[in-house]
Amino acid sequence: MNKKVSVIMSTYNGEKYLKEQLDSILNQSYKNIEIVIRDDGSSDNTVNIIKEYMQKYNNIILECGENLGYINSFFELLKIADADYYAFADQDDIWIENKIELAVNSLNKLNNEKPNMAFSNSDYYDNEMNFIGASEKNKAYSFMFSLYECVTQGMTIVINKTARNITINNLPEKCFSHEWWIYIICSSLGEIAYDDVTTVKYRRDRKNVTAEGRGVLAVLAWRIKKLVFGGGMKEIKRQQLEFKSHFYNKVSDEYKSILDLFIYEKYSFIKAIRKAFYPNKIRRKLTDEIAVRIFFVLGIL
Repeated sequence: MNKKVSVIMSTYNGEKYLKEQLDSILNQSYKNIEIVIRDDGSSDNTVNIIKEYMQKYNNIILECGENLGYINSFFELLKIADADYYAFADQDDIWIENKIELAVNSLNKLNNEKPNMAFSNSDYYDNEMNFIGASEKNKAYSFMFSLYECVTQGMTIVINKTARNITINNLPEKCFSHEWWIYIICSSLGEIAYDDVTTVKYRRDRKNVTAEGRGVLAVLAWRIKKLVFGGGMKEIKRQQLEFKSHFYNKVSDEYKSILDLFIYEKYSFIKAIRKAFYPNKIRRKLTDEIAVRIFFVLGIL
């Protein structure tokens, strides 16, 4: 069966690079796709550009709405779209031609009754599409890792309908990001397929490249600024509490034990020590592993 894929895109004042992204999606080797766009209150020419494409192509759907922010806008898109698989798209990247085909092939091998995700890699490019650097390869993933780190990048992931249905029926009041919320769901209740290939040219200003595309010192500085002083740790903890409230009775006994130990409202020194000396890996990298265990003891996380 030729599964239908909805490419869901939230736009906001994206007139500058939107055409390149739409072209790269429309030129995918996998043809059974629709593009479902929700404009999040643009004030530039974004909506007119989309309407121009809608006159040429019959597989583009547009909904215009109030500004919700990109996280809630993507959740709204999941409600609107109806397909077998769902691919997340930013408005300013460029997709490699076989991106959807690779993800569909991976998802087709999994048990479709479970909430499943396929994801891949991206490389970083500047505004003129000059190569900046490659993102991390050989990414490790697990339910334990998903609680403290999002290894997936939203524009590389594709999920099945079961994952979509579970997500829209368990929307958080607030989460760190939509892709992280879905990653935790799929890693705890379903299956994940990772393809260690680059499928997206991720457009970013050189000065604004995310931590993953920088050197060790830049990554460390970004994490301290964002997570410790920028409130990121509180956002992660709130996301964890949200997940526990939604899914505690749905996960395995093994995962319930992890949630009981690591996720709770009030600081407990005894639990903090137990977490700090937890025998299994919590983060993928040694420096992150050491840092997060210190944060446990200090009550930061």
